[in-house]
Amino acid sequence: MDENENLERSEPDGIYSKVLRAGRRTYFFDVRETRAGDYYLTITESKKNTNEDGSFFYKKHKIYLYKEDFGNFKEMLEEVTDFVVDQRGEEVISERHQKNYDSYSESAVSSGEIPKSATESFTDVDFDDI
Repeated sequence: MDENENLERSEPDGIYSKVLRAGRRTYFFDVRETRAGDYYLTITESKKNTNEDGSFFYKKHKIYLYKEDFGNFKEMLEEVTDFVVDQRGEEVISERHQKNYDSYSESAVSSGEIPKSATESFTDVDFDDI
């Protein structure tokens, strides 16, 4: 199955839930009911961690999202995710995902964010020289 896995789970109160498994993280999207009988959404991130003794525990973070905020939330989420993809593409770039990832990007060096001396130890190889 895909690394990111979508599942439905049944809620005891029978409203609606979806589960997204993404590596060590799991996201739960749960529709709940207010005391007044209206619905709202909870988004829970659960991340598996390890204690020093090797046993596991889960860190959880929860967001409560109410209907009056759905439109703005959806719009803002789309805007920032589009920005990330436009700026860095869809490929995941991190030391964890790419063993040969160079944290000194050319744009950071050329913009002066990282001094050129920090990257001078790297050698450019031209295949015509071999």
